[in-house]
Amino acid sequence: MSNVVILGANGGIARHAIDLFLQETDAQLTLFLRNSRRMKNMESDRIRVIEGDVMDVENLKQAIIGQNIVYANLSGDLENMAKNIVEAMDASEVKRLIFISSMGIYDEVPGEKYGSVLNPYRKSAQVIEASSLDYTILRPAWFTDSNEIDYETTQKGELFKGGAVSRKSVADLVVRLATNPELEVRCSLGVNKPQ
Repeated sequence: MSNVVILGANGGIARHAIDLFLQETDAQLTLFLRNSRRMKNMESDRIRVIEGDVMDVENLKQAIIGQNIVYANLSGDLENMAKNIVEAMDASEVKRLIFISSMGIYDEVPGEKYGSVLNPYRKSAQVIEASSLDYTILRPAWFTDSNEIDYETTQKGELFKGGAVSRKSVADLVVRLATNPELEVRCSLGVNKPQ
């Protein structure tokens, strides 16, 4: 049984991932978020909720101690959040990280040039890629709320293909990576719905 901490547990992908973890695995989940009241409907003996902020590295260390996998689903000051995650994981001797980023951070989307709007995602990916962690960075396409699991992946260095992808699809990939922690280690995966 693995212990998974979900940073940003109230996010759209994270909510689908929580459901899939509970339905398809025996993982123990720690839900880490700024406002724990948002998780008041989470009733399971496999869930504990911690109120905290990724910008508080000591708070983050406490949430990561004893975990096998860190899944980060965040927005905001992503570069400093990534630095804090790396520091807290190193201090806690936890190696496996699944980190949600964005398509376009390597200018890999044909016909598109994303400017400074992606800098927080680019910089956070650089921090993670420079670490010694066993990371997988996920770079999903635009999100849909479709109730489907239908996706393909591309590696860093390959052109992005396909279109918008459901949050549930990305959540499925998160759960697959968490339950098979040797998959796609030190990789950055584009995630899209096949055309």
